[in-house]
Amino acid sequence: MEIKYLGHSSFRIRGKDAVIVTDPFDQKMVGLTYPKTEAQVVTISHEHADHNALERVSGDLVVVRGPGEYEIRGVRIYGYRTFHDDKNGEERGVNTIYLFVLDGIRIVHCGDLGHTLSDSLLDEIGDVDILFIPIGGTYTINAKQAASVVKQIEPLIVIPMHYKVPGMTDSFSELQTVDMFAKELDKEVKTEDKLVISRDKFPEDLELVVLQNK
Repeated sequence: MEIKYLGHSSFRIRGKDAVIVTDPFDQKMVGLTYPKTEAQVVTISHEHADHNALERVSGDLVVVRGPGEYEIRGVRIYGYRTFHDDKNGEERGVNTIYLFVLDGIRIVHCGDLGHTLSDSLLDEIGDVDILFIPIGGTYTINAKQAASVVKQIEPLIVIPMHYKVPGMTDSFSELQTVDMFAKELDKEVKTEDKLVISRDKFPEDLELVVLQNK
């Protein structure tokens, strides 16, 4: 399996049977360039332009929007209803957490999660190998809250997203940085251009991996 970071909250997951893209974003809104990308499956965590720009992805797409159970090209996808804030969606609406099961690996994408997780949801999600989690605050959980969610989920690899990088528009100027998250998690950052992983290659202890958007 190969995982490439496309920027903001968007990743390309290339498995044996399918290519999945998460939360493609509108370039003008975010201020970053979205690379040319092809996929078979696109997941949308919520209907904001920095997460639902389907026009940025080419291919014969199956689009997954919202909670439910799906099986597409041998990939199992589970969507769980959560909220974009810590007030049951009153401020920013609903959000979907996705669990992907492919190539024997379990990956969770938190979308724009705005709160820590309930015990019942943790039980539903189960074991997690790789966690994509927002850390920037302002619109999502912040670095400290994200570290708490990591401790709840206990993944083997955590990959941060939705954080401040140079070039973003003023709308994202208050986002927190990866360094803040690393400090809260008390982990050294392992920086990679992409993550190539198989079931037998996971670390024994939690790794914090930052993928470069190149």
